[in-house]
Amino acid sequence: MANSELDEEFVRRLSHLLQEADLSEIEFESGDQRVRVARTVQVAAAPAQPAAPAAPGQAESGGAPPQPAESSEPVPEGAVTAPMVGTVYVAPEPGADPFVREGDQVQEGQTLLIVEAMKVMNPLPAPRSGTVRRVIVQDGQPVEFGEPLLVIE
Repeated sequence: MANSELDEEFVRRLSHLLQEADLSEIEFESGDQRVRVARTVQVAAAPAQPAAPAAPGQAESGGAPPQPAESSEPVPEGAVTAPMVGTVYVAPEPGADPFVREGDQVQEGQTLLIVEAMKVMNPLPAPRSGTVRRVIVQDGQPVEFGEPLLVIE
């Protein structure tokens, strides 16, 4: 990218990547410049339902938030759940030590796991400080939105 002007070809490549990966937005930052490309995803018409208020901290997406995966087991108290469908990784790379282990003290914002979705690695930050009481998932396990991953007390 040029110092003070946007490179039109770069924006076009980001836009192409956005569609190729079926993402709703993509952001790139370099130095003091930041480019965000977003698109509106057309969804097939569904029967009208009243919109539920967004949960605190949840971004407005123009649609109802996805519902957690149905499960016969209740979500444990203090559970950190999957923010999306994907594959969970407990370490930054194969063979490396896990981000956290049972009994570890964690700080709010500390990376707990990675959820890979559509070839994008998404770090999962701790929503609060506490002690990891239980790691429910295993490395490389597929997960559904809302599925419990670990428990922090």
